[in-house]
Amino acid sequence: MLSIKLVQLIERNWQEIANRMIVAVRKHPDLPTLAKKSDADMRDWSQRNLENLGELLSAPKEEDVRHFQTLGKTRFEEQVPLHEAVLRFQILKDKIIGFIHEQGFPMNAMQLYAEEELERRVDRFFDACIYHLVRGYEDAMRRAARVA
Repeated sequence: MLSIKLVQLIERNWQEIANRMIVAVRKHPDLPTLAKKSDADMRDWSQRNLENLGELLSAPKEEDVRHFQTLGKTRFEEQVPLHEAVLRFQILKDKIIGFIHEQGFPMNAMQLYAEEELERRVDRFFDACIYHLVRGYEDAMRRAARVA
């Protein structure tokens, strides 16, 4: 059971979560390339991943998969190191889960279960995003090597 209220809370507060992710990216020593991106670029990226999270978590579609493979290709073309692209997804996931934990809802067994289920779905979603991002990045890297 996925708590619709928790997902809606994330979607409504995407800007706060995005701001937390931006601060974390700027401070992280392993993200020098992404730290140079503008706040607007990072906020737009976060918005695309957070505003419709419920839909993305419910049933990833083929176009969602293609989007993340295209994103991997784009990161390669922008010369963003793969580890930075992956780490940013991990940071965003961490900020989502941290946000939910901070809300301090009174927890009964059913609410605790809903929160845990949301965490599992978020984990699976971000794992799939990262997988397809890496595939797109590697495909672009192989194409570039063949051309060179």
